[in-house]
Amino acid sequence: MTASKAVFALIHGGWHNHSSWSKVTPFLEAQGFTALTIDLPGAGVHALAPTSRDHRPFDPVAFASERSPVAEATQEERTEAVIALVKQAAPLGSGKVILVGHSAGGMTVSAVAERVPELLLAVVYLAGFMVPKGMPLLTMLQHETMSSALAPKLFIGDPIAIGATRIHAGSTDEAYRALLKASFYADVPEADFAQAASQLHCDESNAGALAPSEITPGRFGSVPRHYIRCTRDCAVPLSGQDHMIATVDGSIGGKTITHTLESSHSPFLSQPANLSKILVDIALRSNTAQ
Repeated sequence: MTASKAVFALIHGGWHNHSSWSKVTPFLEAQGFTALTIDLPGAGVHALAPTSRDHRPFDPVAFASERSPVAEATQEERTEAVIALVKQAAPLGSGKVILVGHSAGGMTVSAVAERVPELLLAVVYLAGFMVPKGMPLLTMLQHETMSSALAPKLFIGDPIAIGATRIHAGSTDEAYRALLKASFYADVPEADFAQAASQLHCDESNAGALAPSEITPGRFGSVPRHYIRCTRDCAVPLSGQDHMIATVDGSIGGKTITHTLESSHSPFLSQPANLSKILVDIALRSNTAQ
């Protein structure tokens, strides 16, 4: 890698972990870029499952009501973790980082862009939640443009009572697994879907869905932003993606640069080469503009 190249920091979405990017990083590295990933607090190696998940025989009532062991996790913890990753990444390249957030990870990359805009060459949303100041993810998810989203049908139990939004990725119920695939992985080969599902954790702390966006024109708005639209997304529908782009552009100013993939919610699995090409193009464009 040449010293002039930016480094990518790749942030996973809800219920996922750093392995989301395992098919993308080799493409980026083949083009001479470094890419760092992370398990956010409460995810991956940091995830804790409700004990009822592993009880046999499985008790669906207990699983739907047990208090989440990650209920106290905060959005601030995730923001701080990614700021630390960005600070680690910056000296490895040009001194600035291209920060990429998938799905709910968009809330974290927005918070980081607001806090350390001077360390970012660009911020990129992959079918990500990019919401205006003062709005939490949950409010955006309830907008009419999100009404066709399938993912909420996966949710189990009362999020307020259990302190988290819970799914059951390990369910053996055929209808539930079909809904999981349709929501996140509609165009992903079956073997890759099975592997991805095995990596998902049960609980996303409510903090990530309830913490309001704090983006401002002066800080977040100073970072070039890109949005990769996924046209066949059933978790964050295209109409919702376009609504978020228009809303943030209208409230923050400037223009989000858009890119489009004919994909489901998880092009890092179904189209890693095409996704990587877009990311490399963003990096090259950003270096030229710097």
